[in-house]
Order: sequence, then C-alpha cells, then structure tokens
Amino acid sequence: MPRFLTAALLVLALSTLGRAADFPPGMQTLEIGDAAPDFKLPGIDDRDWTLKDLDGSKLLIVYFTSNHCPVCHAHDPRFMQLVGEIEAAGHGDDVNIVAINPNSGDGLRPDELGYSKFDDSFEDMAPYAKSHGFSFPYLYDGETQRTAKQYGCLATPHVFIFDAQRKLRYKGRLDNSRYPDPKTVKSREAHDAVFALLAGKPVAVPETKPFGCSTKWREKISQVKQDELNWQSADVTLDEIDTQGLAKLVANKTDKYRLFNVWSTTCVPCVEEFPGLIRVSRRMGLRPFELITISTDLPKNRDRVKAYLSAQRAVLPKRLAASLEAEGRTSNNYLLTDPDIDALIAALDPQWEGPEPHTVLVAPGGEVVYRHNGLLEESKLLDVLLKVMKDTY
Repeated sequence: MPRFLTAALLVLALSTLGRAADFPPGMQTLEIGDAAPDFKLPGIDDRDWTLKDLDGSKLLIVYFTSNHCPVCHAHDPRFMQLVGEIEAAGHGDDVNIVAINPNSGDGLRPDELGYSKFDDSFEDMAPYAKSHGFSFPYLYDGETQRTAKQYGCLATPHVFIFDAQRKLRYKGRLDNSRYPDPKTVKSREAHDAVFALLAGKPVAVPETKPFGCSTKWREKISQVKQDELNWQSADVTLDEIDTQGLAKLVANKTDKYRLFNVWSTTCVPCVEEFPGLIRVSRRMGLRPFELITISTDLPKNRDRVKAYLSAQRAVLPKRLAASLEAEGRTSNNYLLTDPDIDALIAALDPQWEGPEPHTVLVAPGGEVVYRHNGLLEESKLLDVLLKVMKDTY
C-alpha cells in the first residue's frame, strides 16, 4: 500500500529537489511492489482516462512531465526515443504509456516560465504534446493534484513502471544525464527496466532519484499572489541617456542577453507591442536577460514617458538589481537626450533604417543576434529567445 513520506524520505527528497516544506499535505510515496493508484483525469483528446483504460498490457509506464520545465525539454525527446525502441522491438502492444502533467499553472510565477513558450495549463498541453510527438494519452492533474500525491511525484520528469498486475517495478529518473545532449547519457535505468521486465527478468536497479523541476503544488498559490503584489508595487525608474551611453550598453560587456527596444508614446505600434515586451521580460526574470527600453520622446515629455512605463509595470526583475548596481546603473528604462538620429542608429544598429519600433537582441560581447523593425509579436519574440538562449539548462 502507498505510505506517507517518512522523515527520512523527506530528507532524501530535500537533498535532491528542495525544501521539505514544498511537499503538500497528503503526499505519499510508492514502494516497489505497491499497486498503481487509480485515477480519473482529463486528457488532451477530450476524454477522461482511468487506470482501467490502460489494462491489458504486460507493462504500464506512467510518465510525469510538464510543459514548462527545462529538464523535461531535455528528457522528453529521449523518452520518445524509448517509446520508439519499444515499438521497434515489436512490443508496442505490450506496453501502455500515459503521461501526466502534475502541475498547477496557478502555482507558477511568471519568471518560472523562462524556458518555455508554454505554461502548465491544460490548454497548453495539446500544443506541447504535438511539439514533441506524444503518441500516448497526456493527462492533466493540476486541478486537484490528487494523482501526483498518490504516486509521490517529486518532480518532472518522474517515471513509474508497473508490471502486468500493475505492481510497481521501477521508479525514478529516465536516465542519468540532466543535459539535453544524448551523448552525455551514461546509464538508461528506465529503458533497462522496461526491457528486463519484457524479458521476464528482475529489474537490476529498481529505484533511482528523480532529477528535475519540483512539482508545482497548488499550495504555492499564495506565494504567486504575493509575487504579483510585489511586482505591482515596485518602483518604475527612468534615466536619461545619450548615444555614447547607449553604445556602451550595446557593447554589452556582461553575461546577459540584452533586448533593446526603441519606442515612443506617440508611436501606435510601439504602444501596442510594449505590454508583450514587459511580459517577456518578467518571464525571463530568472535568466541572464535584460530588457532595455529607449524612449525617443522629447525630454520635455519625461513625465508622460514615466507615467506610461509605470502603467505598463516596466519594472526591472529583482534578480537583475545587483548586476545594474555593479555597472553603476539605476534603471533599464531610458529617455534619449541626443537629437541626432544618425548617431542613434550608429550607436544601436547600423542596419536599422529608422522607423519605430525597432528591437535588437545583443548577446554577451556585443554581437547582434536578432533584429526586428516594426511591431514584434510576443510569441515570435519568445520563439527567438528560446532558440538563441535554449529551452534547456
């Protein structure tokens, strides 16, 4: 039978994943030999699934994964490789597979989504599954998280393998590597467990420690709300800058990617795209990324610029405060004081023809790795950032 996590197991989980306080009331653990807990969960195929729906096979793999987690982004392709190997060996009908998203989207801060264009909502599960080619049911447990608690899902990814009687025979990681490069994999415990069981052999290593993003429990909702309150009450700053100062920022002698956006309060597409830029900035708040806004409004209209920035919550992510202080800066929002357009173009991007808005992504060391003139869609910007900065650790 499932057992509640003991103090020893909590210490073990703490050493692997984080604070023991992160585990919610009712959290259990499955021991080898325990029966698979039943469930009834909605799938992305517009139907509910239960454990009974997955009967009739020699093995059942329950794979807890999530849309937002960079470790899942590294492991999901390798999980699909395992699925392909099972089918190639002629065992497609012998192994039932189900993926479960245990996370509550309400338990995630915006800056925890910086490695994905998807969040952990049910709505984002279908496009995420399509992007990875999932060929099995993908179910949502974020509403109650009862299934995650019954299985003892410590993190995503987390693998559970059951035999024909639906007794647990393996639990833990997919493989040993946290990196996305499959060449770094030295041991494939889940793979070995599957093929040992199919061959009627005992599992050599029946338990390993999962590594990944801690399960995002609904109990964190109060922390997410407090984060939102902090964001809404934070000071919005605005400094003046000339083209020499801008050129120094573009040189980017830091380890951050800098996204420069030239805009003005009188530019309709600038105002239209600005909220999306702020959402992206907040989303990337835990990554080496900085949005730098350059207003070309006249200096006499400073108050209007400051009011717009405040209304849009153009706040510097708290994590970047120390780096700005080290650079001798006090803001990431600037009002341009130099009237010379040619000097502005030369300082920011010589390939820019002049119309606003204009957006430039500068890598550490000063290389322009992306530029866009005109309104930039939020989804397009996220795609670019995740391609350039990667969606895995």
